[in-house]
Amino acid sequence: MRPSHLLLAVLVAAVWGVNFVVIEIGLDHFPPLLFSALRFLAAALPAVFLVGRPKVAWKWILAVGLFLGVAKFGLLFVGMDVGMPAGLSSLVLQIQAVFTALIAYVVLGERPNRIGAIGMTVALGGIAVAAVSEGQSGPLTGFALVIAAAACWGVSNVVTRKAAAPDALNFMVWVSTVPVLPLLALSLLTEGWDRDVAALRSLDWQGVGAVVFVAWIATVFGFGAWGWLLRRHPASTVAPFSLLVPVFGMSAAALFLGESITPLQGCAAVLLVGGVTLTSLSGRLGKPPTPPTPTPPPTQVPPSAPAWAATDPDLAPHPDPDPLDQPPPRPEPSPA
Repeated sequence: MRPSHLLLAVLVAAVWGVNFVVIEIGLDHFPPLLFSALRFLAAALPAVFLVGRPKVAWKWILAVGLFLGVAKFGLLFVGMDVGMPAGLSSLVLQIQAVFTALIAYVVLGERPNRIGAIGMTVALGGIAVAAVSEGQSGPLTGFALVIAAAACWGVSNVVTRKAAAPDALNFMVWVSTVPVLPLLALSLLTEGWDRDVAALRSLDWQGVGAVVFVAWIATVFGFGAWGWLLRRHPASTVAPFSLLVPVFGMSAAALFLGESITPLQGCAAVLLVGGVTLTSLSGRLGKPPTPPTPTPPPTQVPPSAPAWAATDPDLAPHPDPDPLDQPPPRPEPSPA
């Protein structure tokens, strides 16, 4: 990977990590489902008029829009709104790699190898430690909602793989059009018209900045750059950079929100990141080495042939055949 591509991958991970802090700030200005709806509305407009027509079937766009946009981000925003810390959310959400592997096994028949199974076990141990840590400081409702969000993200990952979109930016922009109306409807039903209108009337520059960041920077730029990298490098090379997201997320939360990292959370981070690393790289690590291709023997040419004859035997002069090696001539038939 070129240094510029390496820096881009780290930048995307940093943007996605800091995004959890920005979500926390946005939740101070909007109800969670309304905030998520505004996020996808800003991501879709005006980009949907610039990226061209969808390049995959609408069934894939609708499926990813519902599982990723409505379910995953709706649950994440609600979980953070009811008390799940931003830094811990960035960490726990990475269990999506385990859900992705399990769902791919059920739906696609992709059986994890021994390394992948060990990785999933270690990651689940990290989630258990994180649950104990969160249970000591508050209710587990937010924690459970973020776990559910990770499971929905795993479903959307498998659907995205089935969709095989040739243009990640085009796909993500069209996916962003799907969640807007369902999230607005859910917001009106559960958060109420009065609360939504009050949030929009009191809109200030911090609220606008939060929407712009999570929509254009984290969604459009983040997923577009990630897709650009995946088109130029193997997934096994790009995917491990996502493990930097909780590093940036927990660091940004400690720096900007004053969230402390307890020893239990540190232990959970080590287990979860280590387990996700093994799960993500299991296909690459468990694959047997490719046997080397045998090298064909060099072409034999006569000593008198020029040097270039060894590289192009079709142009090499061939020696005159030995008359002793030729079959005897056929006798001419006698005339009748």
